[in-house]
Amino acid sequence: MKIRLLTCITFLLAIFFTSCKDSENFKISGTVTNSGKIGKATLYMADSTGSRSIDSVAIVDNKFEFKHATPYESLYKIGIAGRIFDVVVKNGDHITFNTDLNDLKHSYEISGSEPSEKIREFNRISNVYGDKNSKLSDEYMAKSDALGHSSDSLLKIYMPVFQKNLADYSQEVLSFMDKNKRSLAGFYAATSLDPIKYEQQLVAYGDEIKEDFKDNPDVGRFKHQMEIAKPISVGHKAPEFAITSIDGKEVKLSDYKGKYVMLDFWASWCMPCRKENPNVVKQYGKFHSKGFNILGISLDVEQKNWASAIKSDNLTWTHVSDLKNFEGPTEQLYHVEAIPSNFIIDPQGNIVAKNITGTELEAFLNKTFN
Repeated sequence: MKIRLLTCITFLLAIFFTSCKDSENFKISGTVTNSGKIGKATLYMADSTGSRSIDSVAIVDNKFEFKHATPYESLYKIGIAGRIFDVVVKNGDHITFNTDLNDLKHSYEISGSEPSEKIREFNRISNVYGDKNSKLSDEYMAKSDALGHSSDSLLKIYMPVFQKNLADYSQEVLSFMDKNKRSLAGFYAATSLDPIKYEQQLVAYGDEIKEDFKDNPDVGRFKHQMEIAKPISVGHKAPEFAITSIDGKEVKLSDYKGKYVMLDFWASWCMPCRKENPNVVKQYGKFHSKGFNILGISLDVEQKNWASAIKSDNLTWTHVSDLKNFEGPTEQLYHVEAIPSNFIIDPQGNIVAKNITGTELEAFLNKTFN
């Protein structure tokens, strides 16, 4: 009888304390070891536009506390002595935070919010690769300074290492996203990826979280952007269009049915495009006989400048244009917002690669045709 009574009391106490939990606010209770003369901690609310301070409290006897309401689950930041710590909060959370200002690695402990624990895990990954590339950059600069000038030979040594670090980091991010699809920590990790290079993965991720985090406007904007990108992302049918060639003839995408074709968006005034053109010419020369075609789509508005650049850069494939800069219907259809931009379409009309240049373009063509 006593056991049953004790069980009932325990149950009632659990209900009481649960009902007393403040669901209208979140609370962060912090401890800062070795705070010294550091007088305050600052709380920032963060979004895609940046972060803004919403509160500042004194650190007394190494302790501080924030209590606020948040309109939706979101990323916040705690600022102490020039250091920034990420937390993900929602109303009802009671988060405990601990850090030691003598710790040069800026590590911290956090509990009471699983997404906050996850975002700390992601930050560890980010810091590892950030440190790698920071050391790499310092080493490159030191050697450049010793030479007294920048060096192409040094760049050839260091750039591949830098790019590999970025690629390895991106794979870590993709793995983290996959493990944390239902956590806002996964979303914030996703936003650190190159949106051009990893568009296909980000579009797929947008589909997977379609029903999640509906109150968060940053997530809403991301999902909307992915919906726009989806029809012209890798794996989808390339939308049909008709456009006028430089000699006044109508050219359609369907004219290339059964062939590989690269839609190459460029312009005479675009210096990065002009710098990439020799590589495009080289790849066209190597692979055209094997079935690789190019349709150059210029964003020029003056035909004479367009024609001059074609001749100057020795671009021997078919050229078309709406002569309307970024406002042309073809550019709008393919959501071209920056150039150079390209889409490689297979014989079945599917987009199989997008926005690849330099050695990446050569590697793709080698894999496809050899």
